[in-house]
Amino acid sequence: MGQVNAVGTDDFQKEVVQAGQPVVVDFWGADCNPCKMIAPILDKVAAKFEGQVKVVKCDIYENMELAMGYGVRGVPNLLFFKDGQVVNQSIGYLNEAQLSAKVEAVLSS
Repeated sequence: MGQVNAVGTDDFQKEVVQAGQPVVVDFWGADCNPCKMIAPILDKVAAKFEGQVKVVKCDIYENMELAMGYGVRGVPNLLFFKDGQVVNQSIGYLNEAQLSAKVEAVLSS
């Protein structure tokens, strides 16, 4: 079953930029209700695309410099990485179909 792990400043380069597969990074905050709503959807998408896409979470309050470096101004903010580069972004809540479609677009690009 696909798992959504936490990443931060210390392991972001290794876990995301050098991952060797596409990665969805969920920049989130503990006080964000849409972030709480999208969490189980991220779990489902991680399971659905296991082996094809890695899904990780990054707490903006614990990793503010990292979030600022990627221009995160609102949460939830999903960044889609492929070959170490941001290839797509989504700000706000997505349902499972919307998130799956974005992942499929990254995989087919």
